[in-house]
This record gives sequence, C-alpha cells and structure tokens, in this order.
Amino acid sequence: MNDLPGDEEIARINSEHLISTPLRPADLLFVFGTRHGARETVEAAVDFWRRGFFRHAIVSGGVTFGDIRTECSVIKDGMVAGGVPEALILEEHRATNTGENVIFSLPVIDATLGRTTIRSVICLGKICTARRYPMTLQRHWPEVEKMLTTINPFGTPVERWHEDPAFRARVLLEWRKIEPYKARGFIADWP
Repeated sequence: MNDLPGDEEIARINSEHLISTPLRPADLLFVFGTRHGARETVEAAVDFWRRGFFRHAIVSGGVTFGDIRTECSVIKDGMVAGGVPEALILEEHRATNTGENVIFSLPVIDATLGRTTIRSVICLGKICTARRYPMTLQRHWPEVEKMLTTINPFGTPVERWHEDPAFRARVLLEWRKIEPYKARGFIADWP
C-alpha cells in the first residue's frame, strides 16, 4: 500500500470520505465505540445533549485489548458524568468493529424503543472512519435518515491529515476498505 497519497486521492478523500453533514435534532445519537478518542467522543455527545440534538442515545463497543471495561461502559459513564440522563442511553457491549456496532445494536434499539419509532439518527465516531458509519447503518437500516458528525483524536487539523503519519495511515486504511466492503455487502451507498 502506497503510504503517500497523491493530490488527486487526497482531494477525493477530503470530498467523499472525511465528511460530516448538517445536523438537526434527531431521535437517536448512535455512538460508535472507540478507545482512541473516547474523551473527545464523550465531549461531543455531552455537547449534543446540552444543545438538544437527540432524545435517546445508543453507545456500542466491546472490550478492547488492555482494558476490562467495554468501550460502551467508558463512553456511557462519561456521558452520564457530563449530564446525559442514564435512562436515555442504550447499551451494546459486544461489538468489536463497525459492522457489529450496527448489527448488535439494532435488536437493543428495537427491544427498547422500537426501530419504527426512530426516524432520524446522528452517527458519531472518529473522523478516519467517517462516512463508513452511515454506510454501515444504511446497509442494515435503510429506512432511517442518517446524519454524520465526527471527532478528531489525532491532534492534527483534519485538513492536514495527510501530513501526520499516524492520521494518514488510519485514513488510508479506512478509505481503502470502502470498495471491498461494498462489494462484500457489508456497507451500502449512502447519499
């Protein structure tokens, strides 16, 4: 894999992958678990709560190497400490990847809220994965309106991602998953 993308690939990644959408209040905030960036994820979720951007949230993420707590537990505890009512946060503790985040969370949403009562979802996750969050949701839950917002845990401005070796490696890894994942049916095109 070439680690130094050319100007054309950088431009495509910037316009097609490292995106967010305009946000409006949604029925559900879907928080994709992470260890790297958990603090930023919590801060964003708490900010969205304070600004009235969601009625319920689901936090999805299992145990990661080196920790006995799940990503869900770490993020949910932070959200509650920040003022989000605990009763409004649904939990999914098994997922180890984006596909499992969605697949394992849908039954929780259905059993607790009923999927048909959810009309809009804000996806919250790391910038490097960006559009793959709503594309994964689109594959498994096409009926719901999807919005996307991301956090940047890298310490380098997003517009300079290609200058930071760690940020660049992660973005390229995630960007290059898109077409193979579409071909295998893991994700679906999302406007």
